[in-house]
Amino acid sequence: MSHTVTGETSDQPAGSNQQRGFLGRIWLFIRQVIGELKKVVAPSRRELVNYVLVVLVFVAFMMLLISLLDLGFGQVAIWLFGNGEQA
Repeated sequence: MSHTVTGETSDQPAGSNQQRGFLGRIWLFIRQVIGELKKVVAPSRRELVNYVLVVLVFVAFMMLLISLLDLGFGQVAIWLFGNGEQA
């Protein structure tokens, strides 16, 4: 697979021709984070309850599945290797 460079890219936002210093980059990052956080939409109460229930059911199912697998593999190990008693 070949990689072709078509031109120089910059980490600077469009319209910014000046070199930013360390503090300028930190300030830019903070402004970008705030801008992204303004786009976040909080779920409604009904959606939140639905999400919580889905997660709880999934976790309960996984706990049951892993517990059953652990029990089954434990029984197989006892069957294969014995229960520790000397013959």
